[in-house]
Amino acid sequence: MKIFLTGGSGYLGKATISALVRQGHTVEALARTDGSAATVAAFGATPVRGGLGDLAVLNAAAARAEGVVHLAQAQTGDEDLAAATAMQDGVGSGPYLHTGGSWVYGDTHGIADETAPWNPPPVVAWRKPVEDAVLRRTQQGGRPVVLRPGLLYGGENRLIDLFFTQPGTAAGAIPVIGDGANHWALVHVDDTAELYVAALKARPGSVYAGVGGVNPTARDCALAVARSAGLDGRIASLTLEQAREQMGPVADAFALDQQLTCAKAEAELDWSPRYTDPLTVLAKGA
Repeated sequence: MKIFLTGGSGYLGKATISALVRQGHTVEALARTDGSAATVAAFGATPVRGGLGDLAVLNAAAARAEGVVHLAQAQTGDEDLAAATAMQDGVGSGPYLHTGGSWVYGDTHGIADETAPWNPPPVVAWRKPVEDAVLRRTQQGGRPVVLRPGLLYGGENRLIDLFFTQPGTAAGAIPVIGDGANHWALVHVDDTAELYVAALKARPGSVYAGVGGVNPTARDCALAVARSAGLDGRIASLTLEQAREQMGPVADAFALDQQLTCAKAEAELDWSPRYTDPLTVLAKGA
């Protein structure tokens, strides 16, 4: 299948291009800069020059494709919806995979699935009207699917590295919000990439929580990151207010208590996570 993909030079994007190519798909990937173009080409995709605001480019690339994978993170809901609309118009009845995130569920109060009510922190509250509009395209013959990945780890560990490993290494202790008893719905980046490939055959209108099914506490994650950074056992508790000062609005998301199951994706997509020991991976910094 010929796939058009956004966000290809990013953390998840590179892994997803690799997974698509490995399974025989051909990929065109949006690239805003020369560096991004070189990156997606190195992973096996043909660069398409442009950004999320270039709606005509998105529409034309989607029209050339048989399926679309939208991974790029928009700055606003309006930008994301405009890009999604352009690509859905272009791909027509081909599968369109839209990226959300597990944080929209807020605190899950135990193990939850895709039917959990939305209670998002402000940083992701804009997602609901966008996802609702994307999914409504099933009424017009479209094939939208929404994936809501959990907190990614593995490889570059993007958010974990930026907000925990790097500042913690500089300070001599890995930060943890409060007592760290809240749970993180972690998922390995490579498992997430394989989920996107599997979701190309999903039923139109489907929604999947892209999680690894293992939900360690934030404290245990911080201790594992401390080991990887050579700071064995050295973690530092922050109040939520202090975390907001240091991390910005994403602190509220890291403070969520989330336990999510991937049972729906396992049952419907013939997919299951291969990485089931996130603490070991985090401790190795791999």
